[in-house]
Amino acid sequence: MADAKVIPFDDDRDRSRSPGSPAGRAPGDGARASRAGRSGTPPSGGGAGSGGEPGPGGARGTRRGGTGRRSRLTAVSGQPPEPEQAEGAGEPPGQLGAAAAGGGPEEPAGAGSAGRSGPAGSTAPQEPAGLLERVLGTEWEARAAEGLAFLRRRLTGEYEVDDFGFDEELTDQVLMTLLRPVFEKYFRVEVRGVENIPADGAALVVANHSGTLPLDGLMLQVAVHDEHPADRHLRLLGADLVFVLPLVNELARKAGHTLACAEDAQTLLERGEVVGVMPEGFKGLGKPFADRYKLQRFGRGGFVSTALRAGAPIVPCSIVGAEEIYPMVGNSRTLARLFGFPYFPLTPTFPWLGPLGAVPLPTKWTIQFGEPVPTDGYPPEAAEDPMLMFNLTDQVRETIQHTLYKLLVRRRSVFF
Repeated sequence: MADAKVIPFDDDRDRSRSPGSPAGRAPGDGARASRAGRSGTPPSGGGAGSGGEPGPGGARGTRRGGTGRRSRLTAVSGQPPEPEQAEGAGEPPGQLGAAAAGGGPEEPAGAGSAGRSGPAGSTAPQEPAGLLERVLGTEWEARAAEGLAFLRRRLTGEYEVDDFGFDEELTDQVLMTLLRPVFEKYFRVEVRGVENIPADGAALVVANHSGTLPLDGLMLQVAVHDEHPADRHLRLLGADLVFVLPLVNELARKAGHTLACAEDAQTLLERGEVVGVMPEGFKGLGKPFADRYKLQRFGRGGFVSTALRAGAPIVPCSIVGAEEIYPMVGNSRTLARLFGFPYFPLTPTFPWLGPLGAVPLPTKWTIQFGEPVPTDGYPPEAAEDPMLMFNLTDQVRETIQHTLYKLLVRRRSVFF
């Protein structure tokens, strides 16, 4: 065996090649490689598994050299070279044949090149799949159908409002959608103790009022609706001015607000609604910045009398962060009388910057609901007892004030 002569396996082809053929490559090698790639079987005497190592262009070395490269190595050394493990070794013959034909390993759809379907050498561009899903989200069809159904009900009048003008569908689909980014992204409201509001039945939420403009009432409404496990609606009691202004009147009615009177409040409580009241009124809303977080008078305790008649619990609520959105450093009484407003605020930005001065500062808010004060244990005539109403009013006011002080002590910054 030591004297055995190694005969290169391509000698016969080298002898039979025509004089004009290049060295190391027999006529028809490229065709055989191409046929082998299409059929999934490597060509005799070489292929993707026995050919040279692919160059930088994937299977470019195999495609250009074919079996001729191995023939030249054999002719020079006199011995067949040791088999090199080509890229993709161990794959099924169909993939090896595709690599020998220059196709390379199969790529996932959308991996950088268009599909290679069709005749060899033709590239048909493919449209990226799922474009609408990437832009509009995976549930865009359901949302579009829901929006169209909402518009159809609006146009045909197939929606319901109660006798106060509350449009629950419009509030959920439109008003809450508009207010939610302000609640979550701009003021970054943190809600605590919302479980103190009962899951069903009546409740009276009593909160402090501030901020020059009544944005705290709107944020309180979003907090009850979005954070409460039962997604309850807060029916706020508003001042007369709210229901006199054009457009504001319609929106307030659609959102479920009503006039701050004992009759409307008691009717809503008897229906099992969550009613919100801010007893400070304009005294709290338009107080100077120097008096921030100092509660004003709570009136004569009318909200306590209403809760006693309905037997609804009173839930104290403290709001921190609204005082700084429009720092009120002055009040133009002349302009207030001219426009019929209870006050005309002067802030560091309004009216000096025009409409830009009406943009609130992005303060960090905290809304905390306290332990409810039960009223169902009192007799019916307790609503006419002035001392009891005074004591309960003072208890609720002191609870809100002490909670404000606690939240202010824990607050790291006005804006963070």
